[in-house]
Amino acid sequence: MPSSISQDDLRIILHEADVAARRLLRRLSLSGDDLADLRQDLLTDLFVRLPRYDRDRGSIGAFAGLVMANRATRIAKNAYRHRRMFGVLPLSIDDPLTNGDGATRGDRISEEEGFAAFLGPPVNRIAETELRLDLDRALGTLPHLDRVLCAHLVDRTPTELSRDGFGSRASLYRKLHKLRLRLMTSGLSAVV
Repeated sequence: MPSSISQDDLRIILHEADVAARRLLRRLSLSGDDLADLRQDLLTDLFVRLPRYDRDRGSIGAFAGLVMANRATRIAKNAYRHRRMFGVLPLSIDDPLTNGDGATRGDRISEEEGFAAFLGPPVNRIAETELRLDLDRALGTLPHLDRVLCAHLVDRTPTELSRDGFGSRASLYRKLHKLRLRLMTSGLSAVV
């Protein structure tokens, strides 16, 4: 594909982008304000893929239509996923509840369910302390070499440990399986 685009090809590409953007706008029930953003997203994806266009295999219109249809499908999937997670209409946590005596949605969310807990470490200090005590107790029942292996597994994978002379990967995975079972019998969940 040459580095420049003829006026006729550009007109065809812009027409295909307009058609695909309007189709996606109707499919997602968006407002007309989103048309330019959709068109820009479709064109950006097309121009990234334009060097792969081969005139001998088909017209520029067919290539643009296919690329934009694929991109529109990905945009729609992301929009549907977003709507499933957050609903069709965005809600604010500062909106007052109807029968909440002035309480907001944010007032009903505990610290353990909040955004910080979702992104970071647990915020329930009592549960965190109890988990630490349970972990110390369970690790105290293990032999010294197994505790050393657990310490190394904090920041390294079994593959890395096998390269450093801790045994074969298969034997490490067998040890890990036995360690999990032993920790589970000590009262720790399988996630820990």
